Amino acid sequence: MEIKDILSAAIAAAAKQGIEDGVFPEAQLPDIVLEVPPKKEMGDFATNFAMQSARAFHKNPRQIAQELVDRLQLAELDKAEIAGPGFINFYLKSNVIYDGLAKAIAAGEEYGNLQKKNIASTQVEYVSANPTGPLHVGHGRGAAVGSALVNLLRAAGYPVSSEYYINDAGNQIDNLAASVNARYLEQFGKTVEFPENGYHGADIIDTAKRINKKDGDKYLAMDEEERLKVFKEVALKEKLAALREDLEAFNVTFDLWYSERTLHPEKVREAVEELKANGNIYEKDGALWLRSTDYGDDKDRVVIRDNGVPTYLAADIAYHRDKYERGFGRLINIWGADHHGYVCRVKAAMKALGKDPEQLKVLLLQMVALYRDGELVKMSKRTGQSVTLAELIEEVGTDAARYFFCMRSLDSQLDFDLDLAKKQSNENPVYYIQYAHARIASIFRQAEGAGLSTGTPELSLLTDDTELALIKKIEEYPEEVEKAAADLAPQRIARFAYDISSLFHSFYSKCRIMGIEPELAGARLALVGKAQQVIRHALGILGISAPEKM
Repeated sequence: MEIKDILSAAIAAAAKQGIEDGVFPEAQLPDIVLEVPPKKEMGDFATNFAMQSARAFHKNPRQIAQELVDRLQLAELDKAEIAGPGFINFYLKSNVIYDGLAKAIAAGEEYGNLQKKNIASTQVEYVSANPTGPLHVGHGRGAAVGSALVNLLRAAGYPVSSEYYINDAGNQIDNLAASVNARYLEQFGKTVEFPENGYHGADIIDTAKRINKKDGDKYLAMDEEERLKVFKEVALKEKLAALREDLEAFNVTFDLWYSERTLHPEKVREAVEELKANGNIYEKDGALWLRSTDYGDDKDRVVIRDNGVPTYLAADIAYHRDKYERGFGRLINIWGADHHGYVCRVKAAMKALGKDPEQLKVLLLQMVALYRDGELVKMSKRTGQSVTLAELIEEVGTDAARYFFCMRSLDSQLDFDLDLAKKQSNENPVYYIQYAHARIASIFRQAEGAGLSTGTPELSLLTDDTELALIKKIEEYPEEVEKAAADLAPQRIARFAYDISSLFHSFYSKCRIMGIEPELAGARLALVGKAQQVIRHALGILGISAPEKM
């Protein structure tokens, strides 16, 4: 058990003892929050629990604090002092903080990986962009956050499966084939009307040119229906290959690529028949409607059109039904903010199928605004359309792009400063973090050259404020991983990586390692080695490299 957990349990026990002693009334205890004070003289940890419980206990916070301090029983505690309006500052015995660092060092590279949780697997579905063109920066944000979330959950001990849902059925794929067909015929001087909902990107022209280069006029004499069928498969295969290539370059992989085609017709029919059987589908105007208003939606939804063709919702119902039936304990979808209205209808459909809609969590991804030289960048220089993920990677690199995408909560709009992301200076947060890792690697190279090693470090020699602050931050890391995973918040890990790097840089500017007494040098080497491992682990969760040299 971590020291913060031990301390929290002791505070809770003191509060319950106060209730038993009659000094506090029976009440629901508020959450106990422990923070590291900004100054060493204010203790190792502090809590505002007395102030938070004032309403429940009907007492002055300082009086509550005193009653709690009088009842605290904790072997690791040296003393507790009341400060200000009712803060309690805790001073640990000197050996406790060093024992925590020693345990962290002993854990080696596994430090930050929490105990495996014996629960049903979580499925995370993200990106799932239509395979009709290249990924743009909005998809990139979803890819970075989604993959970081998968890494985070795994580090926190959750069994996780990641999935990409391939929208390879429906009108968008027909329009893809028709668009390629039009561009192909144009190369042979054929006058053809471009499809109304076709795709105008340069990548479609490139696909048609590749078909021409490979097969020439082979398809001109073919019946258009047959030609469209061929072009659909060629274009889909090419677009999917390009998606995979872009994602792999962005350190994003999936456990499963799930084809929408596999839902048609059987799984869609099974889902509709089940909804019919339980009375949640009715017929009107020749179409089949889901009684989604019975389950919280603002109106009923068509699942089968009057021409017998399933709607997109029908496929999504079948897909999510299949997810539940695969036995996942929790389903997490990352969707674009423009899908916010879709959340209620999918949850309504799951409830209508007898599934628990609370198992399904939909995270909505807000827009990304790119800025260069202080000006908003709307279009790609190459195509005049949206900036692609590949172009972003080419300009700023995978590491910077991933960090900038992950450093803010996905439900807030992100202003992405391209100039800052390219800077090789401490202004750039990902450079600042990676430089801390590389600087520590340099320290170890120098130490090796000087014949220094950590040996069996005497950690109690680490008494400088910057050393103690770094130790405490290291010891917070497992708890931060747990909290970030519980909140589905990889941005917390991005912030932690920055904060611990900042503490290291402060230590480095004040505390020497070379040219001092060997025992202290060994202790400081052990400390910075552990800090480096934590930074590396955090960067690993974010899908970012941890360089040895910069």
